[in-house]
Amino acid sequence: MQANNHNDQSDKSPVVQLTFKDRCALIQLCNKPVNALSQQVRSELLDAIKRATENADCHAIIITSDLALFSAGADISEFSTGNLSPMLPEVLNTIENCPKPVIAAVNGSAFGGGLELALACHYRISFAKNKVGLPEVHLGILPGAGGTQRLPRLLDTQSALDMIVSGAPTPVSAINSVFDKTLDSAQEVVKAAFDFIDEAISKGPRPTRAVSLSMNEEKAALFSQYAEGVEQKAKGFFAPLKCVEAVKAAYENNFEGGLKREAELFMACMETPQARAQQHFFFAERAASHLADIDKALETRDVKSVAIIGAGTMGGGIAMNFANVGIPVKLLELKPEALDKGLGIIRKNYENSAKKGKLTAEQVEQRMSLLSGTTSYDDLADVDLVIEAVFEKMSVKKEVFSALDKVCKPGAILASNTSTLDINEIAQATSRPEDVIGLHFFSPANVMELLEIVRAEKTADDVIKTAMQLAKTIRKVGVLVGVCFGFVGNRMIEVYGREANRLMLEGASPEQVDRVITEFGLPMGPFTMGDMAGLDIGYFVRQSRQSFIQHDPSYCVVADELVEAGRVGLKAGKGVYLYENGSRKPIPDPQVMEIAKRKAQELGIEQREISDQEILERCIYPLINEGAEILKEGIAQRASDIDVIYVYGYGFPVFRGGPMKYADEVGLEHILARMTHYQNKLGDYGQHWFEASSLLRELVETNKDFSSLN
Repeated sequence: MQANNHNDQSDKSPVVQLTFKDRCALIQLCNKPVNALSQQVRSELLDAIKRATENADCHAIIITSDLALFSAGADISEFSTGNLSPMLPEVLNTIENCPKPVIAAVNGSAFGGGLELALACHYRISFAKNKVGLPEVHLGILPGAGGTQRLPRLLDTQSALDMIVSGAPTPVSAINSVFDKTLDSAQEVVKAAFDFIDEAISKGPRPTRAVSLSMNEEKAALFSQYAEGVEQKAKGFFAPLKCVEAVKAAYENNFEGGLKREAELFMACMETPQARAQQHFFFAERAASHLADIDKALETRDVKSVAIIGAGTMGGGIAMNFANVGIPVKLLELKPEALDKGLGIIRKNYENSAKKGKLTAEQVEQRMSLLSGTTSYDDLADVDLVIEAVFEKMSVKKEVFSALDKVCKPGAILASNTSTLDINEIAQATSRPEDVIGLHFFSPANVMELLEIVRAEKTADDVIKTAMQLAKTIRKVGVLVGVCFGFVGNRMIEVYGREANRLMLEGASPEQVDRVITEFGLPMGPFTMGDMAGLDIGYFVRQSRQSFIQHDPSYCVVADELVEAGRVGLKAGKGVYLYENGSRKPIPDPQVMEIAKRKAQELGIEQREISDQEILERCIYPLINEGAEILKEGIAQRASDIDVIYVYGYGFPVFRGGPMKYADEVGLEHILARMTHYQNKLGDYGQHWFEASSLLRELVETNKDFSSLN
């Protein structure tokens, strides 16, 4: 029988099933797809507990799942609604205070509120390989239904802190003290719970809250040291330190006092821009995979074999992604020595992973066995997908695609890894433009999670859908974008780099600019990033875009001079910075500011002291403005897609949600005002480069923000 519904939800199918069997009430969660603890689940669960409590023939209660997982936790889409009653803490307190023993049969993964539900039960049974966790910190909050108070009562302090502060999934086998029985497989869990009934009835209810905790000198030192470490590692994030405070409250208060403090800290987190940003990003990442204009029923193409053109750093990295998931790859190089070198580097990468314990020697050999080399296009006749990863020059790309067109089978997907070039023009080198797509991997391709999937004018819908699905297969975050210079990521980063270089001409040192940007939350500043990537890359792009930049004689002139002097960055031991004895640590070079000073004098640019705030605004606000232009042109499907690209591809801090979410937090009216300020302040340079996007103006005029475009 199923739980009655007393909350006027007769139009909804029940999401909690209640069955009385063998002196026991079996409560099963069945809220597809992930047993989110929605308002309906909470209401029906509370009702089921009350009915089981009132049933005289019922002596114990088992709570489990009818799905493959126990529960993924709260339905965070409810955070923005007012319909939260009954609240999860109320439901869990009712379970914990139940006069009959309650057994959690955790037959699948339990995260967030799902694990908190299990912790509120009197006994817990699961299987060794199951994973549980409290990932709320990734949403900018902390476990708010007693998790920070109950977990420390069942687990040692250090482990409880690690689970709550990291939010990482933890194997049940690593936290045995939390569970009364740990089995070998998920299939055994519910049966084991029924077998445990007699013992549970004999022992009676065993509320977690009854475990007493107290603070002592040793624990106080642990909390102090732990907080210090979190403060250093989690700069910019608000919730991690509050997680530490909440766990600490479990040792400084009785259970009710600890719950009260947890609730206060939870609300403090919820009201922060970090929580808004992290929750925005949670939904943004999921939305990025949705293809609004492609039929859901459309079948994808099979991709069971892949070829990569080019076995260099990028080609080799791309190949590893496919070998890692068991897809065979052919690497093509025209020169045997280049091919051997590429395969050798891949092997070395895998062997380095093995040395770190990330792979076994057998896994290294298994992955290498999936990789083969060739110097002939004819050997690519049967592959399902080809990815070109050759030199970033249109004539070279077209030559490759013309050759592929001649040898590849009908229906094979022909993809380019170009980071800036026109996919439409590349597609014209073939007789099958509908099979051509851009797959822009980010370097290093075997590490970076972002994949820009570039839809050309004639790309077939099933090719796009296949590419998006393939991104998940190779564990990438795929985001669909349109064709323009640099697509989304590199088109926007060009603006950011331009301003950093101009600020150097005006008097800001590279180390000041980089410091401001890293303090803002990016992993490195624009000058360090340029040196790491190689200053020659930007130089070659500028050479190909003279018509776009020739009106501005100041455009990256210091960077150009450095490249022409052989200072191309880390790989040369010097770029904007100096690098000693193979070290990656950048050392400021006064000569670079001398070059900037000389160039400024030649161009009539007055050098001055520049504030950190101006550096931040001039690097970040034009980048946001370019994002607005991209949205206006339809290059990105939604504003949140740009945020996903920037967090995964460029290290934009997730606690700011991405550039477009950050703009919404700062206020578009403010962004527009500052763009206008610099447009007027910076003369001809400002007049051209700080022209506000018409979309930005329109959103301000209509009192909307970028979130309205999601």
